[in-house]
Amino acid sequence: MIIPDPNMPVGAAVIELHEAVTELEERTGYWPGADVVDILSPWLERFDFASASAPAVAFIAPRPPERAWLLRRWDRHENGVLLFTDEDSALAELACHVRDSWDNLLGDEIPHEAPADDRTAVDLYYGPERNNLPDEGYSLYAATISGPCRTRAVPLDFRFPEAGACERANRGAVFHPGTYGGLPCMEVDGVLVFTYLDHELGAVRVSIHLDSAPDHLVRPDGTVPLRVKVEDTIILDDSGEEGAPRPPLLDKLLNSADDGQKEAIRAAALAAGVLWLCPACRWENPGAATCCEGSAPCRAPKPTAEQTAA
Repeated sequence: MIIPDPNMPVGAAVIELHEAVTELEERTGYWPGADVVDILSPWLERFDFASASAPAVAFIAPRPPERAWLLRRWDRHENGVLLFTDEDSALAELACHVRDSWDNLLGDEIPHEAPADDRTAVDLYYGPERNNLPDEGYSLYAATISGPCRTRAVPLDFRFPEAGACERANRGAVFHPGTYGGLPCMEVDGVLVFTYLDHELGAVRVSIHLDSAPDHLVRPDGTVPLRVKVEDTIILDDSGEEGAPRPPLLDKLLNSADDGQKEAIRAAALAAGVLWLCPACRWENPGAATCCEGSAPCRAPKPTAEQTAA
């Protein structure tokens, strides 16, 4: 018996085909011919049967799981959940609410103003057991976020799909409406694009998910060529085409720096005014932003030069 090697392109493809037809059989009880054709057609297109030798490929390991912090805060008026990249940012957002609501606390031992330290202010407001206020509370915990756990095998001589393949993918696009509390999503050849109204942020949000993109859209460096355009303005283009806008110098420096270098680069950018620090949530914003663009919708206005100096 031959056992497919999941670390090899052909082995990974055979395993994926087996999983697809097994799921079909479990769902329908047999192998409907039309459904099998729909599975086999794109699967066979991944192979070049006319070539005598297999192309050189790059193996791209799955991204390691990332951690995110979920903050849920509730009171008599709201019950919401926010997502943060680290615990300090979540505590800073929670401390903003605490300082705005400090007058809710009563007692001789309560200081007139909230402490400057975020954690101290939060602990004093909610209590060590988070039971100071019967109609308010919060939970804060870390969660692991992981994408598809599979190794990609992409050719080193990457070429974007030809016109015919792109046309077929565009014709097969699927719209997933935002039912049962979900978000509306357009799916084109495995790429997911969410476009929705965010009431808390007060903005139309667009989120592009590329982890689910098929291997034939992935370059040897693990990225998917992407161009994003709003009205007549191209705001992102990493397609490599001539004339495409290049990422800002600060982004290029941060992307190529290690953790220690990133701190020095950010400090220099803040000192030069290329970035400014939000006084409410401590988010680093681009100099051109007039309000905070952080992950939490605080929308604090950009401080004046006098406030920054103070």
